[in-house]
Amino acid sequence: MKRNRKLAILVILLVCISLAAFGVNKYEEQKEIIKNSDEIILEVAGDKVNTLSWECDTGSFGFHRNDAGKWLYDEDEAFPVDEEKIGALLGLFEEFGVSFIIEEVEDFGQYGLDTPVCTIRMETEEKNYEIQLGNFSAMDSERYVSIGDGNAYLVKKDPLEQFEIEISDMIKHDEIPKLEKVTGISFSGEEPERIIYEEDSTDSYLKEDVYFMEQGEEHLPLDTARVKNYLDVIRNLNLKDYINYNVSENDLASYGLDAPELSITVDYTVTEEGTDEEKTESFVLNIARDPKERAEEEKKAEKRENQEKTDEESEEKEITAYARAGESRIVYQLSTEEYESLMDRSYDSLRHQEMFWADFKDVSQVEILLEGTTYTITSDKKEDERIYRYLDEELDLADIRSAIKGLRAETFTDEIPDGKEEISLTIRMDNENYPETTIQLYRYNGEECIAVVDKEPVAFVARASVVDLVEAVNGVVLK
Repeated sequence: MKRNRKLAILVILLVCISLAAFGVNKYEEQKEIIKNSDEIILEVAGDKVNTLSWECDTGSFGFHRNDAGKWLYDEDEAFPVDEEKIGALLGLFEEFGVSFIIEEVEDFGQYGLDTPVCTIRMETEEKNYEIQLGNFSAMDSERYVSIGDGNAYLVKKDPLEQFEIEISDMIKHDEIPKLEKVTGISFSGEEPERIIYEEDSTDSYLKEDVYFMEQGEEHLPLDTARVKNYLDVIRNLNLKDYINYNVSENDLASYGLDAPELSITVDYTVTEEGTDEEKTESFVLNIARDPKERAEEEKKAEKRENQEKTDEESEEKEITAYARAGESRIVYQLSTEEYESLMDRSYDSLRHQEMFWADFKDVSQVEILLEGTTYTITSDKKEDERIYRYLDEELDLADIRSAIKGLRAETFTDEIPDGKEEISLTIRMDNENYPETTIQLYRYNGEECIAVVDKEPVAFVARASVVDLVEAVNGVVLK
């Protein structure tokens, strides 16, 4: 009995060993048919594809061409399809190359191809294609793919990198032009204004001033850097966060865009391709705050008009605002920062903040009235440099120049000063349009002074900067 049991055990062991040997042989056979390759397994011309669909973790999407060859989204033909994006997806399969071929696969599951992470389908007039994406081989840094021919492949370019997307990635967003040669900016809405572009203008003493705000018959000079920064806000808008891609005229009111709070029209010139001729084009951006939110804020503002703000009311709050490019069907949501930056386009926001902004190379004389005494600084011009003198002695004007440049507006005002005049400057320049300008600084309180430029109140400036100017002048005249 014991002998029979031993024989049975030996037989079982022999069978197991045989099966193991058979498995090893099959494994060796399987291993032998994996080979390197630079084969192109698919060559599908993108312009021949009529339908494209795929299923991934991010969803299922399908697109088709209409009779005119335009790509449409299967679920909503009003969706603005980015045809360049479709072209990029199809471009993967125009020359779809591999690095390894695994022939006569018996178990697709070991490559993740029994339950693919993504299935892509294409249809042409002649043929239908199905591409399945399996596991990612960490060792080879490539993905297993099947095209239905019985083989598995490791591919050089992983299609999942481009197909694992949301439908929002397929929308053709409105494009903002480069706005390189801006000739004018118009603002319409509650406070209509216009900025014009003019070189070598007689309305400023700084040659670099080329942008001017129209106010009646006047052209008021603006700080070119500030205007360019404002244009950068427009250029750099992130028009991606869309709320509605097929807005109707009836829908516009729900976003406040039936009567925009602000419409910005930027006129710019472009050179026609293949010629030297320039033509003017315009870009329009419409902006509005959420109507309900705006109405609530206006009610709150009325209630607290004569009350001090509470800490809660003083906190900055997120603003819901929308934008629309021209007559586009797409409505985008703006961030609070974008909205506030776009709305901050007044003359005071874009004008020079300094009380004097000319190039000091053009300054020929500075006449200073301080404590009832007049001091005159003269200059001689040698080539591109000036030598400044006081009482015929050469001096370094750096401290006075820096102090004058430091006279900057904290807020602008038209309030007529009634305090003591701290100091007055009459600056004469080699400029036919502006031979001189006068800056008078009056004490307002312990913290501020009022600056009067050419007899017009302009701004509150920090009294500390006025003190710096007085000290810089005393450092020269009291030596």
